[in-house]
Parts: sequence; C-alpha cells; structure tokens
Amino acid sequence: MTDSVPPPATSTNAGFDLNRPTIVALLYLASFLTGITALIGLVLAYVWKNEPHEPWEPSHYSFHIRSFWYGLLGAIICGILTLILIGLLGYVLLAIWLVVRTVLALLKAQRKEAIPNPETLFW
Repeated sequence: MTDSVPPPATSTNAGFDLNRPTIVALLYLASFLTGITALIGLVLAYVWKNEPHEPWEPSHYSFHIRSFWYGLLGAIICGILTLILIGLLGYVLLAIWLVVRTVLALLKAQRKEAIPNPETLFW
C-alpha cells in the first residue's frame, strides 16, 4: 500500500507585505526604542501622500499624520501636567493610544484596506 501524501496547502497570503503605510507604521513603533524614527515616518507620510499610490493608501497617510500631530500635542500637555505628577499617567495613556492606533493601521495595511475614518481621534 502506498500512502498518498496530500500536497501542501497553498496560501494566497505571501507573508508580511512591506508596503508604504506599513513602513510608516513600523517607524512609528520603532520610535519607542529610538525616539526619532517617528519624525522619519511623518516625513515619508507627507512625501508619499502626494505620489501616485494604491487607492487604499491615502487614508493611511492621513491617519498616520494625524496620529503624529495628536501624539505630539498630547506629549506637550503631559509634559506640562508632569509638574503636578498627573502627566506621568498621561504619558502611559498616550503611549497605549499611539500603539493601538498604529497596530490597527498596520493590520489594515497588511490586508490592503483603507482606514474607514482617518480623521477620528480614536480608532
């Protein structure tokens, strides 16, 4: 008797797709370690926003650009509130907010889906 081994399942997903919005999201996440790569991500988002791209990408650039500026404003407010010690909690909440926004955008970029409402403050 010969055992028939089924062929390996073919996947339509080729793995991790390093598209432009994904690069910006990864730079934002890397800024927690380096402290500067978010600026590079912001510049790339502004540059790539004006270039020809896939139809789902513009919403990602708007989302990332808004995330940066809202995050910077939040960091300034937390810095001022640190004088009365409540800013320390604000920094933790700001970091969680930024990570959640960035990871959700990263997942949508991997699926090549547009961000439904890029102007929103939350998700």
